[in-house]
Formats: sequence, C-alpha cells, structure tokens
Amino acid sequence: MTGGVYVGDAAVPTTRSDEKALVLCSGGMDSAVCLALAARAGPVETINFNYKQKHQRERGAAAFLSGYYNARLHRVDLPDVFQGAGSTLVDVDKETPSVTYEEIRDTPGISPTYVPYRNGNLLSVAAALALTIKANYVYFGAHAEDARNWAYPDCSPEFIGAMANAIYIGTYHQVRLITPLMWLTKGEVVQLGTVLGVPFGATHSCYRDAYPACGTCPTCVERKKAFEVNGMVDPVPYVS
Repeated sequence: MTGGVYVGDAAVPTTRSDEKALVLCSGGMDSAVCLALAARAGPVETINFNYKQKHQRERGAAAFLSGYYNARLHRVDLPDVFQGAGSTLVDVDKETPSVTYEEIRDTPGISPTYVPYRNGNLLSVAAALALTIKANYVYFGAHAEDARNWAYPDCSPEFIGAMANAIYIGTYHQVRLITPLMWLTKGEVVQLGTVLGVPFGATHSCYRDAYPACGTCPTCVERKKAFEVNGMVDPVPYVS
C-alpha cells in the first residue's frame, strides 16, 4: 500500500492495488472518512450492523454514504448479546449521559457508553464476510481519542494489533485489517475528511438519535469541538 495524504505529521494511505476493501460503516463521521479513503484507493463494499443500538438513525446515514461512494452495502443483524451489561447505547433503562469524552476517560471504571466487546464481534463478522466477497482489506475507523486512557479498550492499539493478527492468520493470510485513523485525534479526522471531500452533513453521530442532534451527548460534544479546532462549523444541525 503506497501513497497518501498528510494530516499533521501522519501520512494516511490513500492508494492500494485493485484489491477490494470492506469498510465498517456506522454512518458516523469516522467511518465516513474511512470509506472515503478506501473508495479513493480501489473497489469497496460496506458493512453495517444492527446490534439493537438506540441510535438507529445512523444506519440511514450508512446507506446514504454507501450509495455516495458506489459501495455495495451489507446489512447484518447481530444476536442480543450486548443487552443487560449497562451500556447506555443499548440498554433502554440507561440514560445517555451529557458528558464529554474527557470526563468519560477521567472517570474510574468502565465507560457508560462502552458496549461489551462490540468491536471484537463486528470485526470478526466483517472478516468472515470479507473472505466471502473476496475482499482483501477490512477498514475500521477507531481513532486515538477512543483509545486514550482505555476509555474504549476495543479501540486501543493493543486490541487492534491483536485483532489484525487474528484476522490475518484466521483467514489464511487473505484479509488484512486497516485502521487509518488510529493515531489521529478527532480534529485531525475532520481535517482529513475535509481534504477528501467527505459529505459530513450526511453523517449522523448523536447517541440520543435526535435530529437535529442533541448537542450534549459525548459524541455530539466531541464532534462539534473537532470542527471548531479546524475553524469550521459542523454542517449537521444541533438543538444546542
């Protein structure tokens, strides 16, 4: 894999051979940037998961983004294995907190928005589908702020390295895990997406599934801040 664009001091690859990539596409802005990178580099398909998350609106955004980048979309329903662990993203009796990512990272214990081993499940299914559709790469949009202070351990470099090895070995060396955003801050993700022409206005991130977005849940707060550090205004409308 050669070529790339620079964000800060980091080179992000944008070219590869004509081998196909499968992109985990939630409908949020991180996965949209991953999709833009993958589509710029070669043939691409997308995978979107229903794990009974409360924020279902993002699934419509995933469909739009897949069409925008001419990517075939695969919908996958996961079994009810995440419910009951206390995650505010899936448990109906848990309220989404109005806190920042910094506050989540600085609070001892498990993040209230952490879904138990979600990314391990998503990546495993994606690897299996990649083999089926003869894709050589799986793109995953974890970024540096997700991993900081182990707020989300299944976004950490340690986890990504282990999963990359497992996927490569478990697919007879046919599929590689690509995580082009893992060393970037949220602000740098916006910077990269702007360079790539990502339609950020079509993405959806609000954990409360609101439209206009609530503006106070962790993803809304961090998203607005990411645009602000770039001297930009988030094109998504907010209540506050």
